[in-house]
Amino acid sequence: MLNAALLLLLQTLGLVLFFNRYIATLAVKILKRNVFEDRDLAFEPTVTVVVPMFNEGAGIRATLESLLAVEYPRDKYEIIVIDDCSTDDSFQHAQAMVRKAGGCLRVLRNLKNIGKRRSINRAVLLSRSEIIVSVDSDVIVDKAAIRGLVVRFTKPEIAAVGGKVDIGNKHDNWLTKMQAVKYWYSYHSIKSLEWAFQRVACLSGCLTAYRRSVLLELHPILEHRSFCGVSIKYGEDRFLTRQIIKAGHLTTMTLDAVCWTQAPQKLGDYLSQQLRWRRSFIVDCFGGLSHMWRLNPIIAVHFFSLCMFVVAYPALLMSSIMHGTLFALLTRQVIIAAVLGLVYYWKAKRLGLEVVHPLALVPAALVVPVLYALITPLAFFTLDSGSWETRDHDDATSDDRASVTEGGVVEPVTSVNSAPVGVAAAVSVAATAQVAQVASATGRFELPAA
Repeated sequence: MLNAALLLLLQTLGLVLFFNRYIATLAVKILKRNVFEDRDLAFEPTVTVVVPMFNEGAGIRATLESLLAVEYPRDKYEIIVIDDCSTDDSFQHAQAMVRKAGGCLRVLRNLKNIGKRRSINRAVLLSRSEIIVSVDSDVIVDKAAIRGLVVRFTKPEIAAVGGKVDIGNKHDNWLTKMQAVKYWYSYHSIKSLEWAFQRVACLSGCLTAYRRSVLLELHPILEHRSFCGVSIKYGEDRFLTRQIIKAGHLTTMTLDAVCWTQAPQKLGDYLSQQLRWRRSFIVDCFGGLSHMWRLNPIIAVHFFSLCMFVVAYPALLMSSIMHGTLFALLTRQVIIAAVLGLVYYWKAKRLGLEVVHPLALVPAALVVPVLYALITPLAFFTLDSGSWETRDHDDATSDDRASVTEGGVVEPVTSVNSAPVGVAAAVSVAATAQVAQVASATGRFELPAA
């Protein structure tokens, strides 16, 4: 009886999610075509690209090379790299790129490890630009990406625009091929419903543009994020996006701005990544209980059905094992994965994109049950983890008094520079007082006038 009820619940949730992700997606792309195509080609704001860095080594050079090749007016464009106390030679590699940058690159270094989000916060307070673009330190950015992001800020209510993340090593092995198909569906289909209503729930820190005024508005919340009283570092991108939506702003995305990241090649690394992402999703579900239901009803139904599905699926797997129906369940999933893989191959080829084998998604039919049966319960019981899982970060410290470079000269941050008066007032005195002191890669950083 319990198994039948659970199966009915899961099938209902599955049908809702399938309808939202694939059927409704086709409808909204027709009915709300203007949202997907809307651009303001005349909008050309000042832009600061912020690159938080930790132990990237020589790899940071490739990221910075791609950012320096971006097609955007140099008098409106700058790059800030902020090193979060790397224990390797990342800082030196970033410094070496300053000489090639023609004055548009600054390299800063935290005195102590404080995590990705708080590092970005400090760079935001040092910037004077209207738009902040977050770029991870291990990605390659397309030369048209910045332009592709900013033209999507078509009205003041839009606070964030996410780009498309692709897999750079998609042909390495079966695991990277599988991830390539999953990433494609994420950007070309799964997010489309949220995109249509301009409530995209998770914009990747690999490549996302934000209005600086909104980041300043949310600064106190972003600076002191915790769960059940424990400071956490995982899931910053999802948390930030939801806070933007919660504050009443709009979030959207574009396929015209592309970056490439390296997907995990080993199953252990992939599972570790998924554990961190699953924790982030679960925390986001709890956090969304207070306000997601106030949004567009379609978005609310989609959000809560997905949250319920994540909880119900592990229970169904256990029940299937107990009742001997696991093989039938996996067979259905293999068939669905094969069909989705063929659809991906056909559509991606029509778009002229680089593709992997159409059956590359089939392994997901076997990997997904592992993720739900093992990773999901583990994530539930380790939500208070402060680790990065895939990176060896130390825990965040409460000593935020200074950030220094090798030059050793420290300049105090005394104001929220360049912020409009109303925005600057929104940043609390307490939050501003905790901003790190900084110096540039050349040993001194002159703050721009407020």
